[in-house]
Amino acid sequence: MQYVRLGRTGLEVSRICLGCMSYGESGRGRHAWTLGDAAARPFIRRALELGINFFDTANVYSAGSSEEIVGRALRDFAATREDYVLATKVNGRTRPGANGAGLSRKAIMAEIDASLARLGHDYVDLYQIHRWDYATPIEETLEALNDVVKAGKARYIGASSMHAWQMAKALAISGRNGWARFVSMQNYVNLLYREEEREMLPLCREEGIGVIPWSPLARGRLTREWNAPSERMANDDFGRELYKHTLEADRDVVERLGEVAEARGRSRAQVALAWVLAKPEVTSPIIGATKTSHLDDAVAALEITLSPDEIARLEEPYVPHRVTGHV
Repeated sequence: MQYVRLGRTGLEVSRICLGCMSYGESGRGRHAWTLGDAAARPFIRRALELGINFFDTANVYSAGSSEEIVGRALRDFAATREDYVLATKVNGRTRPGANGAGLSRKAIMAEIDASLARLGHDYVDLYQIHRWDYATPIEETLEALNDVVKAGKARYIGASSMHAWQMAKALAISGRNGWARFVSMQNYVNLLYREEEREMLPLCREEGIGVIPWSPLARGRLTREWNAPSERMANDDFGRELYKHTLEADRDVVERLGEVAEARGRSRAQVALAWVLAKPEVTSPIIGATKTSHLDDAVAALEITLSPDEIARLEEPYVPHRVTGHV
């Protein structure tokens, strides 16, 4: 395993981050394809064995049961708390009624304590806002997050998909007030969606922000032939919304990926992930794993250095996409 600093911090994270949205109890939340506690634990243990030390979840994944499963497994399988970096997120609705969602001071202070209780931890290493909250002044959100850090409940704070101007505004406000600033950006980057290359990735490079892309394999679309079925694709309404406007162009990218992967003698997943890893701004792509091959492919991708010609061939079929992933 390779390890790198998260942005300009001193925090070392593995070049692969295990995303834990796939782990959650059946009947809790809106994803039918999640793995319950018994099925999920071997993946977390195997990730640790492979040297992955970076784990990402969220308070809304499977109605909080993802945090419960992940926190318990890490406590059971890791030698010490300092052996791993644990990240979670806040914003999405966790309960009905007023103040059950969002990034107000009230919501943040309640949700960090609720997440820590579910995780069974005293602190998280990275506490991220799960998209931008248009109903709450960003100054209120940033001051509350700063107080979470000062209270020792989070070591660092991070952001997720938003417009570059929003990220720039947040960084400026934090700097002006001497508050903890975002150290990471969890955004949407893969061969089927490259719009972040226009503004967000250059901003992160300039500001020293670590980039930890979600869905680097386009929710599995880059791991198989175009028409190959999967249970997740059949039940993934959000995924269908992401790609419904660019189906023909995306098919061309997937077919080109298959050609490059075949010439390399590698799987599509390995080559697609190697493309993401080749971007200098990217710190640690977040991969999901519901089969052992998913972890194996992710680690194997670290061995691949794509040539400039291979990168050009992979990128050539891409057409501009409408901005998505921010909400």
